Amino acid sequence: MGVSITFLGGANTVTGSKYLVRHEGKSLLVDCGLFQGYKQLRLRNWSPLPVVPDTIDAVLLTHAHLDHSGYLPLLAKEGFAGHVYASTGTRDLCKILLPDSGHIQEEDALFANRHGFSKHAPALPLYTRQDALDCLPLIKSVNMGVTFQPIPGWQATFQSAGHILGASSILLELAGRRILFSGDLGRPDDSLMNPPDRAPAADTVLIESTYGDRTHPLDDVLAELGPALHRLAARGGVAVVPVFAVGRAQAILHAINQLKARGEVPKGLPVFLDSPMAVHTTHLFESHPGEHRLTGAEVRALTHSATMVSSTDESKALATRHGPMVILSASGMATGGRVLHHLAQHAGNHRNMIILTGYQAPGTRGATLASGARSVRIHGRDVEVQAEIVSLQSASAHADAGQLLNWLKTMPSAPSQVYVVHGELQASDALRARISRELGWRAMVPEHGSTWPT
Repeated sequence: MGVSITFLGGANTVTGSKYLVRHEGKSLLVDCGLFQGYKQLRLRNWSPLPVVPDTIDAVLLTHAHLDHSGYLPLLAKEGFAGHVYASTGTRDLCKILLPDSGHIQEEDALFANRHGFSKHAPALPLYTRQDALDCLPLIKSVNMGVTFQPIPGWQATFQSAGHILGASSILLELAGRRILFSGDLGRPDDSLMNPPDRAPAADTVLIESTYGDRTHPLDDVLAELGPALHRLAARGGVAVVPVFAVGRAQAILHAINQLKARGEVPKGLPVFLDSPMAVHTTHLFESHPGEHRLTGAEVRALTHSATMVSSTDESKALATRHGPMVILSASGMATGGRVLHHLAQHAGNHRNMIILTGYQAPGTRGATLASGARSVRIHGRDVEVQAEIVSLQSASAHADAGQLLNWLKTMPSAPSQVYVVHGELQASDALRARISRELGWRAMVPEHGSTWPT
């Protein structure tokens, strides 16, 4: 029997990436992500995988964002005991993200039980902070460009994908087949990260398609963010900025620093980074100098550009402050975390502002806000939205459709098959059509749960 791939996530959706590769009784999982967004997707996190965890021989992670790594604590809790291979940056970020994910789930369950929001008795976390800590020893780091054997006779190589610290594309070689997993590809013109490495030759490619139907605007994030913060400061409002703790928080902090240096935003405008995970991640930029564009001075400025809020009491104290001020807080699509409390506090005031900093998956509160809804449901109640909504179109850390195609064009020869994954159906199918039309390659969008040959 040949090599097969089963799409256990990241198919027809931009979340939950999991790709199971099988050959001659051995199996390897590339990415181990949580489903986020629509409730029917989130419910998949609670359903058993169609593969027994202790029969999976190894896991490879493209990067640390929770839609690629966040299911790992549950996989380990349910019996997986093999090695998880990741780049050094991804390993370091998982040490921050996974325990924080468990902690947030515990806090959300406690809040739901305390206030009677749960339809279950009692609400339970998917996994706990301790579950996440227990899985961390399974993660083994491998340097970029080093070929290793996750399973005897199977070879894997990480190469830089840009996007965030540690983000990788993965070339997997077995049984005479070469399978390339793009992971989440960064932009060649990203303000923080280096551009992705060129794509190597492969027989089969799995290409992400988050922005497969779109082109990023020509304006940079400074051109969008500067006028918004200028308006905010003039009217003395509070800006709540949902950010991904890894990557987006640092990019927005860097942009605010540049705007203050240019005099386009008042130097005295207070900025708070209210996310322990984002605070720790910001300091990681000092430990990975080769993976990003920032100079040592810029990294030091980044770590001093905002008041770093760590404790819950410090976070609650922000509610007693008056504007103008900017609060950056996770999560980036407002699916959980401290940002929900800030949104509930400030969304109802017309002087305030909610700044959305990138892609908002359907079914998330971020998507609801981006749609112009006048209310959003937070912690079991409808919160009125009177604040100005600003959606930054240029802040994404994902390659757009043209940049994805350009990355594919760097391959030395055409693959025999391209699977378009990690995108909403419209975006995935648009990219599939362009690959077929412009490159003349065989491409398809796989269904969730389907199995295909390589």
